[in-house]
This record gives sequence, C-alpha cells and structure tokens, in this order.
Amino acid sequence: MNEIAQQVRAARTGLGLSQGLLASRAGVSRPSVARLEAGEDVSTDTLSKISEVLGLKLTLAEVQLEDDQ
Repeated sequence: MNEIAQQVRAARTGLGLSQGLLASRAGVSRPSVARLEAGEDVSTDTLSKISEVLGLKLTLAEVQLEDDQ
C-alpha cells in the first residue's frame, strides 16, 4: 500500500467514517475510495474531493522522470 493510501485510510478510520460514508460526502463512488485505499490509480479530481472531506492537504508537484532510452 502506498503512502497516500495509508494516509487516506488512517484519516478515514480516525474520523469513524466507512468507505461508503466518505464516498457519499465526497461525491464519489465507494469503489473509488476502495481503489484509492488499495493503492490503485484514481483521478486527481477524486483524490482532491476525498482529501477535502478528510481535512488532508493535497499538493501536486511537477517532477522530472528519467528517460529509459
């Protein structure tokens, strides 16, 4: 599980929210919350909505990827 997934799960359980209730409050689907907590990809919009409900600060940064060629 990645760091974002761990932080989201910890914040959700700390607030006593089920995945379904978090999804409802964030305006996303419960499977989207489950995918995020499993470390799978979700859209930036979904991550932003979930973070807002949980009181987490979401910061995006541009990074330079190494060229494999």
